[in-house]
Amino acid sequence: MRRRTVLAGLTAGLVATASGSALAHGRRVLHVRLGDSVQAAVDAVTGPGWTIVVHPGTYREVVKVPVGTAELTLRGATRDPRDAVIVHDNANGTQKPDGSGTYGTAGSATFASAAPGLTVRDLTLANDWLRADHPEITGTQAVAAYVTGDRSRFENVRLLAHQDTLFVDTSALDAFDRQYFHRCYIEGDVDFVFGRATAVFERCHFHTLQRDVNFTPKGMVFAPSTARANPYGILAVRSRITSGAEDGAYKLARPWVPSYETTAWPSLVVRDTWIGPGIDPVAPYTNMREAYPWQTMRFGEYANSGPGAVISVPENRPQLSPEEAESHTRHTYLGDWQPR
Repeated sequence: MRRRTVLAGLTAGLVATASGSALAHGRRVLHVRLGDSVQAAVDAVTGPGWTIVVHPGTYREVVKVPVGTAELTLRGATRDPRDAVIVHDNANGTQKPDGSGTYGTAGSATFASAAPGLTVRDLTLANDWLRADHPEITGTQAVAAYVTGDRSRFENVRLLAHQDTLFVDTSALDAFDRQYFHRCYIEGDVDFVFGRATAVFERCHFHTLQRDVNFTPKGMVFAPSTARANPYGILAVRSRITSGAEDGAYKLARPWVPSYETTAWPSLVVRDTWIGPGIDPVAPYTNMREAYPWQTMRFGEYANSGPGAVISVPENRPQLSPEEAESHTRHTYLGDWQPR
C-alpha cells in the first residue's frame, strides 16, 4: 500500500511519495514537474537519503544544495538528459539584484552543491550567459555547475556553458574531496573543466566550442589547481575530445595556481582517450601565468589516440610509463569509494 504526503510550503504539484518499506529504509522521493521549483524540492529535504526526480521541462532557476543535505540523489525522470534542463544566466561580473556586488566565478553557478554523497544523473545543467550579449562585463566566467563535497557522482549528465563550465572544487583548501563523472557530456571554451578536486572523468565527451575571436588558442579544456599535498588531481580516462572549432585552435590544458593558494601544484592525467584535431598536437599545453610554467606541473598522458594526440615534439607531451600509469586509475584516485 502506497502513502502520499504533500509537504507544506511546496508549490502545487511537488509531492513526496514513498512506500512504507521505502520510508523504513530512509528512501524518500520528491517529484518536480514543470511549473514547480527544483530549489523548493531541495529545501524540503529533511535528512539524508532523499531522491528528487525532475520531470521533463526547462527549469530556469539557480539550484543550491547545502552541505547538510547529504546523500541526495537528483535525477531526471527519463534516461535522456536533454529532457530535463536546469539553466540560468549569471556571470562572474553580473551585478547582484541587491546591489551588494557581483556574483564572482563560483557564485555564478546555475547548480552548486556542497553536500557529501551527492548523485546527479540524467539531467542537463547549463549556464546560457553569452559574452556577445554583455560587452560591458569583463568577468565572463559563467559556471554551469560548482561542486564541492566528497563522493559527488555525476552519471549521464550534460554540462553546458562557455567559460568555466564545470568547477570541481573542494570544501576546504586542505580537503581532498572526490568527484566522479561517468558518461557525461561537457562543453565550453576557456578552462571549462577546472578546480582542485580529485575528479575522475570516465567515458566522458568533452567538446570545445567555436569561438568568434581572431587569436589562438581560443581556449583550453582543463585548468587544474590541485593542492600540493594531494597526490591526485584531474583524471580523464577512456574519454573523447571533439571540437566545433578549426584544427589546432585549442590547448588541452593550462595550470591554474590561484592567488589564494599559491602553493598549488596542478595535476592532470589524460589517458586512453581519443583526442580530435581541435587540440594543438604540437604544443597542447600552455601557461596561465608565466610564473607557473606548465612544465613544472604534474601533467601526463598515456596511450591516447587521434590526430590531437600525435607526439610530434616529445618534450611538449609528457608521457607516463606503464608503471606510472598503474597509479592513475579510477581505483587509485577514488580509494575506498568506488561508485558503480
